[in-house]
Amino acid sequence: MNEHVHRKRPTIEDVARESGVSRGTVSRVLNGGHWVSDEARVAVERAIKKTGYRINPHARNLATARANSIAFLLTESQDRLFEDPNFSTLMRGAADALAERDIPLVLLMAGSDDEQRRATDFIMAGHVDGALLVSSHRGREGFLKTLVDAEVPVVSCGIPLGYERRIGYVAADDLDGARDMVAYLRDVAGRSRIATITGPQDTSGGLGRLEGYRAELGDAFDERLVVAGDYSRASGVRAMEELLERQPDLDAVFVANDMMAAGAVDVLRAAGRRVPEDVAVAGFDDAPIATRVEPQLTTMRQPLERIAHEMVRMLLDLVDGRPAARMTLPTELVRRASA
Repeated sequence: MNEHVHRKRPTIEDVARESGVSRGTVSRVLNGGHWVSDEARVAVERAIKKTGYRINPHARNLATARANSIAFLLTESQDRLFEDPNFSTLMRGAADALAERDIPLVLLMAGSDDEQRRATDFIMAGHVDGALLVSSHRGREGFLKTLVDAEVPVVSCGIPLGYERRIGYVAADDLDGARDMVAYLRDVAGRSRIATITGPQDTSGGLGRLEGYRAELGDAFDERLVVAGDYSRASGVRAMEELLERQPDLDAVFVANDMMAAGAVDVLRAAGRRVPEDVAVAGFDDAPIATRVEPQLTTMRQPLERIAHEMVRMLLDLVDGRPAARMTLPTELVRRASA
């Protein structure tokens, strides 16, 4: 008597177990091989043959099509999205560049751990073809490892600290821009006690602008004239109050962005200090607020719209299989009434 033995149909889990990779990696191989290393792809293909796993051709044809959308991945809180005009400028520039190719832009917030997890899951599920990373912070970029290891196309705005060699980026020349501004305050505006309010020291912009300030002053650098901010107007207020208490004889302040510079002007006015007669104030970015304060801010202009367009161009090149690129763009000093 012959006994018929029913064999269970192999599953994706069986393929993952046999190949030694995750279920997600197997799924990506089946869906066209996006963001999978050659080694993992070969291992999965061998496991498919060994286990006898059968692919549904209809499902695969649906899955291999591109998502035809790009993520704007912002690693900041929602409050910062609406407070800092640079983000809206970058997002509008990216959306315009993608619109020329009929590709939509999807905003993903990644300011908290939960938001980073959800954003990573969304991207890894193939809902977008790549990501424009904006405002990366050292120590809060762990989620990037998942994307980079999976070979997801990512281009960063600014140098992605810790991932400089693994992710393409477009950055403004923060260091030389800061040097030029400090040289202007010293040599043109005639100031000798030049303080600075820095940006966050876990970002490439914050680090680069402080480094430029320090390098231009050389032996005249004085740690007592340095106070940290976080790019918000409120932090500019706090930092300027601390500087005046600590070094009341300062005659200029280079502020790492225009939002904080506006806060510094508020404090100086409240303290009875005239700008620029008593204290010259200079910012960075040339954000809209630079022309809304009184006096209007001397600042260092970042080419944000060009940065956004170059990021889109580089990312679409990555999606098409070209290697990652890196670009640093010059800044431009804009002289107004504050210095």
